[in-house]
Amino acid sequence: MPDLVPFSAALRERSSGAHSGSEHAGFMSDLMQGKGTRDDYVALVAQHWFIYEALESAADRMRADPVASVFLSDRLTRIPALEADLEFLIGADWRDRIEPLPTTQRYVDRINAVAATWPGGFVAHHYTRYLGDLSGGQFIGRLMARQFGFETNGIGFYLFADIADPKAFKEYYREQLDAAPWDAAEQERVIDEVLVAYQFNTDLFIDLADAKARRVA
Repeated sequence: MPDLVPFSAALRERSSGAHSGSEHAGFMSDLMQGKGTRDDYVALVAQHWFIYEALESAADRMRADPVASVFLSDRLTRIPALEADLEFLIGADWRDRIEPLPTTQRYVDRINAVAATWPGGFVAHHYTRYLGDLSGGQFIGRLMARQFGFETNGIGFYLFADIADPKAFKEYYREQLDAAPWDAAEQERVIDEVLVAYQFNTDLFIDLADAKARRVA
């Protein structure tokens, strides 16, 4: 009898294509290749604030849930760093100068909807964002620092000062995924929701590219 593939491994394998597609969307690809501007980066940070505000508000509501709560860690919290980044990048009035793009609003609405009724769906979005931040996000942060002359101001979002060993943290997180009390049908639902989250990210990069085209027209 063949060995069963751990859920975390199946999730990673099934979502790898979507992850790659999101990373290589035009707006993000240009930004990472040095073809983007500081304004492009600021636009991305602004959209992140809306997404993480929804995600971390949902996390607060999930602390009492026996399944979702095991994935929560204050060491992952990004909102204070994002707000400091936005104040540095835009100014003290940054809240009055940003608004969610259409995809961002749909993304926020989806996070709020699943977090209201479905712990597994919340975990899917939590996994997609934070494990991505602890993986490719670390490279992106260093790249943005180099391109735009940042030190820590402006890229605080990518700095997890309280996580000394991201690799060990991710391994522990995946162990929790494998231990989650989900049957095969629920595991499939969670994987499908991860794919939904990746699609939102890809669509957001399209929205950001469209917004840039209007800005420079």
